[in-house]
Amino acid sequence: MAKIVVKKKKLGVRSYSGGGGREQSPLRPRHVEKKPPCTHTCPSGNRIRGFVTTLADAEKLGKTREQALEEAWYIYTDTSPFPAVCGRVCPAPCEKGCNRKDLDEAVAINKIERVIGDFGIEKNLPLRRLSDEKKPQRIAVVGAGPSGLSCAYQLARRGYGVTVFEATEKAGGMLRWGIPGYRLPEGVLDAEIQKILDLGVEVRYGVKVGKDVTLDQLKADYDAIYVALGAQQGVRLGVEGEDAPNVFTGVDFLRRFHHGEQLHLGKDVVAIVVGGGDTAIDAARICKRLGANVTILYRRTLAEMPAIKEEVEEAIKEGIRIEFLAAPAGFVKDERGYVKAMKVIRMELGEPDASGRRRPVPIPGSEFEIPATAVISAVSQEPDFTGFESLIEIPGKDWIKVDEDGRTSEHKIWAGGDVTNLALVTDAVGHGRRAAEDIERSFTGAPKAVDPRKVIYSDKMVLSHYEKVPRQVPTLRSVDERTGLDVEVNLGFTREQAFLESLRCMSCGYCMDCEKCWLYCQDQAIVKPLEKGALYSFKLENCTGCSKCAEVCPCGFIEMH
Repeated sequence: MAKIVVKKKKLGVRSYSGGGGREQSPLRPRHVEKKPPCTHTCPSGNRIRGFVTTLADAEKLGKTREQALEEAWYIYTDTSPFPAVCGRVCPAPCEKGCNRKDLDEAVAINKIERVIGDFGIEKNLPLRRLSDEKKPQRIAVVGAGPSGLSCAYQLARRGYGVTVFEATEKAGGMLRWGIPGYRLPEGVLDAEIQKILDLGVEVRYGVKVGKDVTLDQLKADYDAIYVALGAQQGVRLGVEGEDAPNVFTGVDFLRRFHHGEQLHLGKDVVAIVVGGGDTAIDAARICKRLGANVTILYRRTLAEMPAIKEEVEEAIKEGIRIEFLAAPAGFVKDERGYVKAMKVIRMELGEPDASGRRRPVPIPGSEFEIPATAVISAVSQEPDFTGFESLIEIPGKDWIKVDEDGRTSEHKIWAGGDVTNLALVTDAVGHGRRAAEDIERSFTGAPKAVDPRKVIYSDKMVLSHYEKVPRQVPTLRSVDERTGLDVEVNLGFTREQAFLESLRCMSCGYCMDCEKCWLYCQDQAIVKPLEKGALYSFKLENCTGCSKCAEVCPCGFIEMH
């Protein structure tokens, strides 16, 4: 009798023999966990799939919502102590990596983390120690901003003594002095900082390292130093006449505002925005709340603006005018030396620059003027490296150079946050954690752990398994309701919305208990677990290697080897 072979391409069935015996394949299924792209693109390295699916699976696993939220809070705070803060101010690079965007829209991870963070504050959950042993080594942290506090937290929970030196009167760095209350209420920041201090972290306020105490003194007194100065100096425009008393840098304006100084802005404020970042948007929206008419100049288009898109949209709703493809060209002053108008030149986009964005080029003869009673130059910002010159290769023109773990070229000194390059709050938090882990390795000699997981993308998943579900929409106060400087505009998700949104997570790279492998296996080689939440197992003696289980697994957790 001739051998008949029928190939089934869709489900990957290898072949069958007409003689009644099934043809075997040497391949067998194996669970291989993958790294989800949300975590891969999160600078803090947060276990996003873990805390989101904890909410999604709560009912199925017999947990109350409060139990699930508490468990999710501890998953989150293992890598970052700022869920409520980052849930408000982070631009969510994790969502840009979310595989769900290739089906409909990314999961609203940022709004879920905010609900988790607010729950931790409401229930006064304490940060969890990793060791009750008091280690002999002492670490100095320079700067109580997000990076310094992140490093201090990770070291303190491991049992090390940590002293933070902070030049100002309060902890928080640019979270406190740079972000207005309508985005980040002071009480939320205070609550998450206090949890870190409750671990025994000491903060010495009003001590500027490099002035009140030297770096060499710290090196003599401490076993390791983490430098996290932050970037709290504004960068000037470089336009003649900006020494006028009514011209501010963005960070100087925000710092003075947060310290309660009376700022006389007049009615027509021009916020000069060369970088188009969050500092400029925040300054402009504060000016609007102080009663000024506000115009923002940005030399590129809306598409290139690096500020959080949601914040730009809300600024426009509030009546802030944005002049795109426009740049400052000079000032017009009155007899007292105050700026009374801004000279502006139109721009057009030319060839791409080193960043890949098209370079703005002035258009000759396109100058015009905008009346101004104050000008805020939110170009950029930089650290004050006074006292830290030994860590800079090119004084005045460089950042502190570090390796991937934050080590500098100097013995027992690490650095992170904005002293290594301007970045996001979540970058700063990640720098602090990785440096803390490396500082401990320098004490113990332990090897660095390596994550063996490969990142899984949507082309390795079965997107057709998932139903299209619209993303939850957060509540925002109307423009008429948000006139106060400390009235929070974005109210985020309700708890109900957070749990509904968590159900949209596709559990990329890890079992989601969809049962498909078990349902499609004709050989009874898949064993369904009796315990909810446990993994399915393989009865390999029954397996013929047909690959069905791997091909129908929506999240790409099963591989054939």
